[in-house]
Amino acid sequence: MMALTVANLRVDFAGKGGTFSAVRGVDFAVAEGETFGLVGPSGCGKSTVLRVLAGLNRTWSGQITALGQTLVPGQAMTGTLRSAVQMVFQDPYASLHPRHRVARILGEPLVVRRETAIPDKVADILVQVGLSPALALRYPHQLSGGQRQRIAIARALLLKPRLLLLDEPTSALDTSVQAGILNLLVDLKQRFGMTLVLVSHDPGVIGHMCERAAQMAAGRIEDILDRSALAALA
Repeated sequence: MMALTVANLRVDFAGKGGTFSAVRGVDFAVAEGETFGLVGPSGCGKSTVLRVLAGLNRTWSGQITALGQTLVPGQAMTGTLRSAVQMVFQDPYASLHPRHRVARILGEPLVVRRETAIPDKVADILVQVGLSPALALRYPHQLSGGQRQRIAIARALLLKPRLLLLDEPTSALDTSVQAGILNLLVDLKQRFGMTLVLVSHDPGVIGHMCERAAQMAAGRIEDILDRSALAALA
């Protein structure tokens, strides 16, 4: 069963010099439980695709089905899909409110959903991502880059997503920290039974993480790489 299908996806941006086509007729499908990659150089359109899938960019055309629901251009995600599809961004510092403690950053989505025992759930998810519950009292600037990215991952996991979108999740981190985050994602995927879509410009990261990947250039998919092709990248 497919967790995600994308057909003839196109994204255009209007500018002073005319219209720029960032994504040009992209097609791919991701099976449930798969880790699928989008790889290519900066500016090739891979992060734009991810923002469409996350519901952050609603100006697109084509056909998208996520977790059995059809997305509609120009409309926000509704119902269970809003929680079931979550995204982790490239820069963990920019995606975390600098004046809020970790407890509030992680607790706010649960407050919106009117859940109970929020401090216990925050402490539990911190342990799940390999952090001490004591970090709930700290601000983002008091954490290392790797800790901040684990907090960002924890925030996404609190809503129990079935589809997790990852936009260059290790590119802002030191090389020594990257492997720990990637191994954490592999472990969490198995533990939570998620489907992952991973964007990276680094073929080694894609080769290490993914079962299949789409190689992008200039807004188009040039090739779909299978496991044997990805093994050569890792």
